[in-house]
Amino acid sequence: MASECGFTDAHYKALQQLQRDFGPYHFNVLGFPCNQFGQQEPNSDRDIESFIRKNYNVSFPMFSKIAVSGNGANTAFKYLIESSGKEPNWNFWKYLIGPDGKVIDAWGPTVSVEEIKPHITNVVRKLILKKKEEL
Repeated sequence: MASECGFTDAHYKALQQLQRDFGPYHFNVLGFPCNQFGQQEPNSDRDIESFIRKNYNVSFPMFSKIAVSGNGANTAFKYLIESSGKEPNWNFWKYLIGPDGKVIDAWGPTVSVEEIKPHITNVVRKLILKKKEEL
């Protein structure tokens, strides 16, 4: 994620909508700011937090700025890359992770959140049905 990227506006709005739509059903968007691609996130963690809350009313968790690819990639992203075979090459890379912690799929920034929403809906639906069976 990056504050100064051409994908910023559309992605933050759509990701926040996902959080509103699916958050009550044990789904969460998690944001990881990164300055590796085009130096489009030069801001401090505090400034990033202020920017997204003020401009997009973001309510999903945002983590500290990290590296998401290459040798210095954060351990979590090394796992995501290894599991999916897909490494981020620009801002707003998206991974869908199932309740079991396994990567279901990954998409680059040119794939809109709306395009992947059916995949998310399917995961959430299965989770809801599983919870109902357990009752």
